[in-house]
Amino acid sequence: MSLATKYDAVVIGAGHNALVCAAYLGRGGLKVLVLEQRDDVGGAARTFELWPGIKVSRYSYIVSLLQSKIINDLELRRHGYRLLPNDSLFTPFENGSQLMWWNDVKRTVTEIGRFSAADAKAYPAFDAKLNAVANAFRRLLWLTPPTLSPLSLRSASDLLALAREVRLSGEGIYDLIDIMTMSVKDYADDWFESDEIKAILSYYSGIGHFAGPMSQGTAYVLLHHLMGEGASAGGWGFVEGGMGSVSRALAAAARERGVEIRATAPVRRILVEKGATRGVELLTGEVIETRTVVSGANAKTTFLDLTPPEELPADFLRHIRTYRTKSSTFRVNLALRDLPHYTAFDASTSGMPHPPYMHVTPSVEYLERAYDDAKYGAFSRRPYFTVVVPSLKDPTLAPEGLYVVNIFGGHAPYALQGGWGTGRREALYEAVLNAWEAFAPGVRELIVHYEIMVPPDLESLVGLPGGNIFHGNLDLDQIFVQRPAPKYADYRSPIRGVYQCGASTHPGGGVMGVAGHNAAREVLRDRRRFF
Repeated sequence: MSLATKYDAVVIGAGHNALVCAAYLGRGGLKVLVLEQRDDVGGAARTFELWPGIKVSRYSYIVSLLQSKIINDLELRRHGYRLLPNDSLFTPFENGSQLMWWNDVKRTVTEIGRFSAADAKAYPAFDAKLNAVANAFRRLLWLTPPTLSPLSLRSASDLLALAREVRLSGEGIYDLIDIMTMSVKDYADDWFESDEIKAILSYYSGIGHFAGPMSQGTAYVLLHHLMGEGASAGGWGFVEGGMGSVSRALAAAARERGVEIRATAPVRRILVEKGATRGVELLTGEVIETRTVVSGANAKTTFLDLTPPEELPADFLRHIRTYRTKSSTFRVNLALRDLPHYTAFDASTSGMPHPPYMHVTPSVEYLERAYDDAKYGAFSRRPYFTVVVPSLKDPTLAPEGLYVVNIFGGHAPYALQGGWGTGRREALYEAVLNAWEAFAPGVRELIVHYEIMVPPDLESLVGLPGGNIFHGNLDLDQIFVQRPAPKYADYRSPIRGVYQCGASTHPGGGVMGVAGHNAAREVLRDRRRFF
């Protein structure tokens, strides 16, 4: 084995959370090395020239959760980050009607009023209540979950910080309990009478989550998608140059703070001696010495593949092995020669020539039936999905006359009965086109290029465990103090000097960057204590 220069910290992976963590560690004065197994940074947030002249955000396709604190702290705009806001969601229904959901509450109320006067009246209060709970959660994003183990000074201070930040009234606490425990259907039923409004809200039950709208706990998945701060409907927006621009800006910010980034440098294992890390070994046999290793990989890869099992407590290993990453999401990337024609879309009343963001979510029952297919091992015969056209906002993505389209939806279970052979992928693709053509007749005739990816593809291509975009289910027993395991939700691990910064940790998935920020804070906190 050859020995390399010693670093203050080594970060495994160059996904967006890892890059955020490295940048903050560099800002804190540490000598940092980032090791990425692939040939480019970004993990799931990358842009590919998938077909000649056509740039595609192949995995993560839209910004919804990236926090302004990180954007400002790391000066990402100066490094090329530019948000292209989207302020509307178009949803057609099977009876030929449609609804435009706007970032502006008054415009949305007007739209809802076409379906139900009572729902239009209820919506402002619903929006205010949901955002009150979301605001409380936004404050919790930045906290280190307390370990709830015998109190140390550190865990005591974390508990005090938690008490300070949870500033909900008595009624707010009840609202919080409801949204953490109820199904999204039951939650919507409490507020609205229109099936169309309920269908739009219930759509979020399955995003990155193997569940249907009637499954308990899915109201929280709706809340998770409101954690962003973007000036758009539901917090969504596109990025100029595709999602790879986010990662390139983060990498530039990290390098500016002295961070070294090495691509095509896969880590074989984390080296442990007497309960503490002493560095990492690469597949080449090179050993890099350090007393601090931060893994941006998911928890299963970090602790089941890269860490000697004999160095980990049995109860911790049990929690990591049983940490649920079951996924049922699929991705379809397309290049079209023209825009789809939605029979229900009215350009004159919407004020735009074409919707850049739409959902196929005809009814709550439709969503539940899609889940029924998948929970018994099949893919959804009538899938639900999002269709976005980023090149409408960013024409640099495709040559004139061509359009980039990303489709994301469910359900396509990881463990499909009979396996995911080529024929099964093509059958799912046909089901997607059939569901899409119910609202955009003839769209398949516009397709120039396509690719379809199912959960095993997402796992092998980008390292998402089980194809799970959140690195683990957002179930009540897998969030906050339990993510990814009890007593180790504070970004640390049973091995001294080994930390976690990926989406397996609080606050979970999405291109948010908060896990990387918080993990860096804990590393620097410990170094001040021990060095």
